[in-house]
Amino acid sequence: MENGIRMIERSNVISEMNDRSREVFRRVVEGYLDSGGPVGSRTLTRSMSEKVSAATIRNVMQDLEYLGLLDSPHVSAGRIPTHLGLRMFVDGLLEVGTVTDDVREKMHHTVRDDGNDVTGMLDRVGSALSGLTQGASLVLTPKHEAPLKHVEFVSLAPDRALVVLVFADGQVENRVFTPPVGQTPSSLREAANFLNSLIEGKTLSELKVTVEREIKTRRRELDSLAADLIENGDAFWEGDGAHYERLIVRGRSHLLSQSSEAADLDRIRTLFDDLEKKRDIAEFLELTEDGEGVRIFIGSENKLFSLSGSSLVVSPYMNADRKIIGAVGVIGPTRLNYGRIVPIVDYTAQLVGRMLSNKV
Repeated sequence: MENGIRMIERSNVISEMNDRSREVFRRVVEGYLDSGGPVGSRTLTRSMSEKVSAATIRNVMQDLEYLGLLDSPHVSAGRIPTHLGLRMFVDGLLEVGTVTDDVREKMHHTVRDDGNDVTGMLDRVGSALSGLTQGASLVLTPKHEAPLKHVEFVSLAPDRALVVLVFADGQVENRVFTPPVGQTPSSLREAANFLNSLIEGKTLSELKVTVEREIKTRRRELDSLAADLIENGDAFWEGDGAHYERLIVRGRSHLLSQSSEAADLDRIRTLFDDLEKKRDIAEFLELTEDGEGVRIFIGSENKLFSLSGSSLVVSPYMNADRKIIGAVGVIGPTRLNYGRIVPIVDYTAQLVGRMLSNKV
C-alpha cells in the first residue's frame, strides 16, 4: 500500500475527486510551486471559487493527506504536496503555457549556424536554457555517426592503450582504454589490421555488430592476444562517449542561490556530485526514448535524484530520420514552474533537432 492510497488507483485519483477537493488540491500545489512553502486553510478561504470555512478546507486537506497527495511539514503549518501529489498534479491538472517571443528569439540566436561547430552550439544552448529557467541545464550531445575510415591502436603503458579513430568526414577521436594483459606491438598491429579490413563505410555501431560476428568465425585466424584486444577493445565504443559524446551541465549557481537552508545545499551538492560521477547518466536520459515529447521526473522517481529531492524536465531531440540522438533538460527543486519550463524545454529540443538535421 503506497502513501495511504487504498481503493483508488493512482491514475484515477484526480478524476475521483469532487470539485471542491480538486480545487483545494490544485490551489495548494500552485501555492507551493509559487512560494515554496506550505499553504494554510485560511489562505485558501480567500481564493476559493466558493465561500467555504477554514474548517471545511482543513477537512478536505486531511482527506488529501490520507490519500498521500499532501503532507504537513509542521503542526498547524499548512500543507505541501508530496512527490506523489506533484506527479498527480503534473499528469492531471498542469496548465502548460506558451513560449514567449523573447524566449523564441533568444533560442534562435543561440542555435545560429556556426558552420560545423555543433559542440559549441550545444554548449550555448545549455547556458541559455539555464539562464531562461533559472535552473541547471543538461544537454546530452549526439554520438558521432559518420562512417569510419581508419583505426589505429597505440600502446601508452602496460595497462593503458590509445585507440585513434579517423572518420570519413575528417574528424579524429582519441580514446584511452585498458587493454588485456600481455599485449605486444604485433598483437596491436594485427588487431588494427583486422578492424581496418572490415571498416569501410561502417559507423562505430555497425562495425561493432560486424566484429562480433567475424570474431566468432575467424578466431582461429587471430592471435589470441589480438582477439582479446579486439573484444576488450570494445571499450573504445562501449566506454564513455559510446552512446553520446558528453553531458553538458550549466547553471549550478542557480540552484545554490535558490536555497539557504543547509539541508537544501547538501542535497544540491549531492546532486551535482552524482552528475559528475555517474557513468550511467546517458542510460538515465535514454528514458526519453520511451516516447516523443517532454518527460518529467519528480524527486525519487529516478535513482539519480533520490537523495537530492530534485526534478528533471527533459525532452529528446531527433535528426532528420526521426531518430533520437540526444536530449535537453532542466534540473531544479521539486517546486519548479513546470507550466513555464515544459514548453521551453520542448521548444529547445525541437529547435536543436531542426538545426542538427540541416547540418546533415
